[in-house]
Amino acid sequence: MNIILFGAPGAGKGTQAKILVEKYGIPQISTGDMFREAITNGTELGKKAKSFMDAGNLVPDDVTIGIVEERLSKKDCENGFILDGFPRTIHQAEELAKILEKQNKDIDKVVVLEVRDGEIVERITGRRISKKTGKIYHIKHNPPVDENEEDIYQRDDDNETAVVTRLAEYKNQTAPLFDYYKDLGKTVIINGEQEVGKITEDILKILNSL
Repeated sequence: MNIILFGAPGAGKGTQAKILVEKYGIPQISTGDMFREAITNGTELGKKAKSFMDAGNLVPDDVTIGIVEERLSKKDCENGFILDGFPRTIHQAEELAKILEKQNKDIDKVVVLEVRDGEIVERITGRRISKKTGKIYHIKHNPPVDENEEDIYQRDDDNETAVVTRLAEYKNQTAPLFDYYKDLGKTVIINGEQEVGKITEDILKILNSL
């Protein structure tokens, strides 16, 4: 089961990914995780990625794609994987297809969690974190019993201006990819505004029918 998971910041991607990892026993792989692992393992590509990151630069495509290839060849990906945060461009998607062809694999489904912009903004701007426990709350949907006791704060980038910017970046990056995978008959759009359990149910219905 090889899955790509798309969703705007705050769409609930992380929650669903954890459930799918448990259900299918396959790893969730994010670009950040891949970079960290390659750097920790001291691979040549990891060293290259580190040099760009240390300089505050974006890791170029050829290095990123090489690290993806290394990661997908690992034993824990033999029965499948969930890609999160990659690919981000058509070029990366095309290179991913070449990697998978070499490894005799293919993408089974591209799952898109669709949530309206207004809902995303409300979810993220309402998010609060406890300094004391690290627990995440929402001022409307899941408020803490005692804000002072929990020592609640809002992350700097959870303000409306930052959220709108992140949303715009996500749309600019992913819109062409949706069409790319839609043309390949792989995209499935899930309503991400339902209850968590219902979203999971909808995703599993699609994946179990493969």
